[in-house]
Amino acid sequence: MNEQTIIGIIGSGAMGTGIAQVAAIAGHKVVLSDANGEALGRAKANLITTLIKLQEKGKINNAGQILENISYTQFREPFTELAPCGLIIEAVVERLDVKHNVFKNLEAVVSNDCVLATNTSSLSVTSIAAACQNPSRVIGLHFFNPAPLMALVEIIPALQTEANLVPETKELMLKWGKTPVITKDTPGFIVNRVARPYYGEALRIYEEGIADMATIDWAMTEIGKFRMGPFALMDYIGHDVNYVVTETVFQSFFYDPRYKPSFSQKRLLEAGWLGRKSGKGFYNYADSNTMPLPKKDLDLGLQIFERILAMLINEAIDALHLNIANAADLEIAMTKGVNYPKGLLQWCDEWGAANCLAKLDSLYHEYHEDRYRASTLLRKQAIGNKKIV
Repeated sequence: MNEQTIIGIIGSGAMGTGIAQVAAIAGHKVVLSDANGEALGRAKANLITTLIKLQEKGKINNAGQILENISYTQFREPFTELAPCGLIIEAVVERLDVKHNVFKNLEAVVSNDCVLATNTSSLSVTSIAAACQNPSRVIGLHFFNPAPLMALVEIIPALQTEANLVPETKELMLKWGKTPVITKDTPGFIVNRVARPYYGEALRIYEEGIADMATIDWAMTEIGKFRMGPFALMDYIGHDVNYVVTETVFQSFFYDPRYKPSFSQKRLLEAGWLGRKSGKGFYNYADSNTMPLPKKDLDLGLQIFERILAMLINEAIDALHLNIANAADLEIAMTKGVNYPKGLLQWCDEWGAANCLAKLDSLYHEYHEDRYRASTLLRKQAIGNKKIV
């Protein structure tokens, strides 16, 4: 794959449009396709506006050429318009049956050496690949939203993926200016797995009445130095996305209690209170509304921060223990993918594995829930407070 490779994008939503922009700026001819003509029209208008603004700000100097690199097609299956492409990235709805159908139809029209990639955030790449006669050409390329701004791309080889495809894809992502990490094909990959406790444990603290949402958000931003508190972040992402990912990871891990969804968040989804996009979620974003103030109790804030941090560190260490990714990629994923103030393995080294283990064991003793079980690797590191990175 090189600059002459034509890139096909299926799905013209925010993610598909963003990936198209990245590929076109990198010099590729891009075919952006969607079954919905109106969505495709909106994508084209948004790309024109975005690229002109980038040129006005001096961030690019060739908006016209980049726009010429992108063509738009409303497809009818099979996807004959995508036949010339050497790499096709699917960015459609997160439903396995839909993705199976897309990949099955794609394979019938593309060349034998065309690479088929899925942008799934939590579904099995191996299962998606199984829809193809030649599954060795299928790989996961999980971009983060907004794709033009977020550096991280998770590369997920399926069980069937040809070995050479991983370094080839990594090299291409580097040429696109991205920061690629390689992860096993397990639920949530790196980021959507390791980040679950940031939301889940905050929700548990809230539901138990230990602290309100504003106080929990204050603890994580002021003490923990995270960019956004968990409730503000869930509202920003949207509960139609965040809750569904949690539910998918929970089910995919055979209902492991570490990933258990929250009824509080599920009720928001059922009410249509999706967060900022709907004007109301955990917080009310109406202009007339006054946001709640946190209780700035330092002891309480520290208790909240350490509880959530211990759960995050444990998840990262367990991912390392199970060879989901190497230590460097785990650290890159959490700092580049969700903008954590530092890598969780580094945080463990600084806090001390023994301190982290003591916090988790205290929670396990209090609740007697498997949710708080410590990773085997954390227990090993706690002996002598050994460093991980």
